[in-house]
Amino acid sequence: MKRDKVFIIAEAGVNHNGDLIIARRLIDVAVDAGANAVKFQTFKAEKVISRYAQKAEYQCKTIDENETQLEMVKRLELDAEAHKKLIHYCNERGIMFLSTPFDIESIELLDKLGLKIIKIPSGEITNLPYLRRIGSLKKKIILSTGMADLEEIGKTLGVLIESGTPKDYITVLHCNTEYPTPFEDVNLIAMLTIRDTFMVNIGYSDHTLGIEVPIAAVALGANVIEKHFTLNRSMEGPDHKASLEPDELKDMVITIRNIERALGDGVKKPSPSESKNMHVSRKSIIASTNVKKGDVFTENNITTKRPGTGINPMEWDMVIGKKAIRNFKADELIEM
Repeated sequence: MKRDKVFIIAEAGVNHNGDLIIARRLIDVAVDAGANAVKFQTFKAEKVISRYAQKAEYQCKTIDENETQLEMVKRLELDAEAHKKLIHYCNERGIMFLSTPFDIESIELLDKLGLKIIKIPSGEITNLPYLRRIGSLKKKIILSTGMADLEEIGKTLGVLIESGTPKDYITVLHCNTEYPTPFEDVNLIAMLTIRDTFMVNIGYSDHTLGIEVPIAAVALGANVIEKHFTLNRSMEGPDHKASLEPDELKDMVITIRNIERALGDGVKKPSPSESKNMHVSRKSIIASTNVKKGDVFTENNITTKRPGTGINPMEWDMVIGKKAIRNFKADELIEM
């Protein structure tokens, strides 16, 4: 079954560091790489994080340990006006703007701004009122499932569908939320388990270092790939170190496009490029010795050799026992 092209999301996330100039440069990088969409994050820090919430372990390694999670995230907010400017710039550059909302107010903002796809992050998969509101919008949904098991994914899908979103509007992304994800924790085959269990469109949101795993995900059947990127991994911020740099993002997109071309339509048949080799590489039934007109063909006077322009060797049994219609020299193609 021939698939549509893989939808590649270049995840800018919060790697703009709260700076619109950096955000625009990230959009330029995503366009240059050939991604289908560039995705940011939409949130009101005070509505997402309590002042007592601790940072993730990977965030402690990349940010001042004395800074709280709330303080860190507050610096990375993009207000409504910033969203409008970035959407306008994406339209100018010909790339889809996406963003992940982290609270109800942010859902309303993205809906008001006209986004046609809503991305649900892994951390919100157990947030019932949040899920109900997104489901009620009846938009296309991309759902990340980091930290979740099959039961939780099933419940989340049930909420979204019961709230009004058709099942075929939902793409479920296998994901691991550790930054960076150790290869031994990727469990990429779980993506197929999700597909087979829930009969949904699938994809993969990657947090490993490098591009090998998203490439493998495409080969396994992912319809959507999401990958963090940055202008430079040495920049200060929570996600830069686990992100691709511009040349790496471009390499990933090029490789995905090559892989999806290589996957083809699944019909086993000679390809246009190899058809010309059939006559060269295959064999025909030929005379192994000089054969006189009227001689009976036997295993002693015929054999198979290249080229494949004569009688197909699969017709061997039909030729054996027949009489030669003319004289044949050794190595000459047999004719009937």
